[in-house]
Amino acid sequence: MESSIGIETKLKAIFLPFIGKSHLLFVVDMARLFAMHNVDVTIITTPANATLFQTSIDRDSSRGRAIRTHLVNFPQIPGLPHGLEIIDADTPQDSSKLFYQGLLLLQENFQQIIRDMKPDFIVTDMFYPWSVDIAAELGIPRLNCNGGSYFSHAARNSTEQFAPHVNVSSDDETFSLPGLPHKIEMTRSQLSDWVKEPNNEFGYWMKMIIDADRKSYGSLFRSFYELEGTYEEHYQRVTGTRSWSLGPVSLWVNQDDFDKANRGCAKEKEEENGVLKWLDSKEDNSVVYVSFGSMNKFSISQQIEIAHALEDSGHDFIWVVRKTTKENEYLSCLGAGTVPVPDTSILEEFEKRVKESNKGYLIWGWAPQLVILEHSAIGAVVTHCGWNTTLESIYMGLPMVTWPLFAEQFYNEKLLVDVLKIGVPVGSKEWKNWNEYGDKVVKREDIGKAIDLLMGGGEECLEIRKRVNELSDAAKKTIKVGGSSYTKLKELLEELKSFKHQKVNNKMEGEV
Repeated sequence: MESSIGIETKLKAIFLPFIGKSHLLFVVDMARLFAMHNVDVTIITTPANATLFQTSIDRDSSRGRAIRTHLVNFPQIPGLPHGLEIIDADTPQDSSKLFYQGLLLLQENFQQIIRDMKPDFIVTDMFYPWSVDIAAELGIPRLNCNGGSYFSHAARNSTEQFAPHVNVSSDDETFSLPGLPHKIEMTRSQLSDWVKEPNNEFGYWMKMIIDADRKSYGSLFRSFYELEGTYEEHYQRVTGTRSWSLGPVSLWVNQDDFDKANRGCAKEKEEENGVLKWLDSKEDNSVVYVSFGSMNKFSISQQIEIAHALEDSGHDFIWVVRKTTKENEYLSCLGAGTVPVPDTSILEEFEKRVKESNKGYLIWGWAPQLVILEHSAIGAVVTHCGWNTTLESIYMGLPMVTWPLFAEQFYNEKLLVDVLKIGVPVGSKEWKNWNEYGDKVVKREDIGKAIDLLMGGGEECLEIRKRVNELSDAAKKTIKVGGSSYTKLKELLEELKSFKHQKVNNKMEGEV
């Protein structure tokens, strides 16, 4: 859907995405959305990160939109292999500090580019808190791309303000989150390390991020009012910050088959044709889609439980798998400082078996998720509760089996299960850092039970499907002319235009 919001003088914006894939795609989608509505957009990133979205930018440019990519070479950091510029599940854990060293060196470079380009406003990932200072220096608005849901931010604010987790006697004892519109209960084991220990290194960084957020012009969320209106209003009230919900962004800008198939794809893939042909052979709502995002992977023992659960369920399935390691090799390699050797033999046997029975389809690594989710054969999604997959599943009207792992995902699970009532929990109780396996294994019986509830066609299943279909209808309407997200984007752009004109007028008056 092409649209234009009558802006007399084109606004000029810089978008600055982070180097983690999910964060990167969110900010890039937002940049494409603004370009789609007549803003002149420049995305600043590094060469390896640009490969994940450049095809989409080139397509947008060919459509007549003013959008481009400005490349900045990632600094050569001793110990960090050349070309390793993206943080995901395959990134060695001990490389994270080296990445952040590189980002610190890039900061001055980014700041000078922003000064030279003289944008009317900047839109940056939350992980660039320094950008609030360059915006203040130039006297322009800084809009912060806030990852996650409104609910997750409200829940996090509750734990910070009231610290209910310090009053329980164990990690498994439940407590309520005070001050929220709904009664929400969690355990200490489901909270992130930096919430439980706010004075650690990442906790300090998060404090900088929150402080920068409150100093910004406002925040952009990829949610939409019909989904989280109660928590959007709550968030604005308790934090005192402005925000605009402009979602579902990825579905707004990726509306033709090519865009959907190539979102987040570094190069041409043949996976799409194979999986779509397989899906075409299946009945409507008969396939379970299993994916845990770009930042997560499991131990061999956990993958074995997933494999058994899927095979024993009797339902057809697609499973997006990331290569893992033999656990004994993994543990020994941690001490030796070497890279573990991937072990795929167990899953390769499983893949061969389910391929022969035509019951399962394994995708190793990247998957054309948007194309898969919109296929009529997909009936439910097993997800880590990352906000990208959550919104895409809702847009397609798909209920979810919730399996949170890290970041804000346990909060998102509470939104899906306890507030929206469109998800069924698998029973994950342990928050872990990205790229870690964790200590606990979710058993095949619990995985299978959750899948069966959503795929079994019982009364509870039908009620969940009814609710998610209503949200799907609302998601499709909200991005059309007159919809809530469309209207908020229009109002924001008019406001930014007024800000620009006022700044120009003040400068002219000062010169006189």
